[in-house]
Amino acid sequence: MQNKNSLSRIDKRIATDEATPDLTIRQSIIEILKGRMLSARDISREAHIKEKDVLEHLPHIARTITGSRSKFEKKRFVVEPSRCLSCGFVFKKRDRLKTPSKCPSCRSEEITETRFGIAEG
Repeated sequence: MQNKNSLSRIDKRIATDEATPDLTIRQSIIEILKGRMLSARDISREAHIKEKDVLEHLPHIARTITGSRSKFEKKRFVVEPSRCLSCGFVFKKRDRLKTPSKCPSCRSEEITETRFGIAEG
């Protein structure tokens, strides 16, 4: 029988793609995001990790992509902000990457998911 610690290490290794087994979780998320816009939920499905874990990795990935000594010189981390489907309010100035739960304007819970990507640029 396996203990919890060994299962978590196994779960971390599952996040790597079969074609590229040597990638870390963050490297695999970067590969998933290249040229695409995905929500944290979509990324978690493709990387086989929890959505909460994706949200913890994204700020680090953003720093990696935009860093001055980055090997991703011609790439940029893109965040498409959430917006309210009821009133159209756009969450442009939001620092947190998690999708908000309610609109501050109309209190509706019909909010699009925040989407992330890595674009040329």
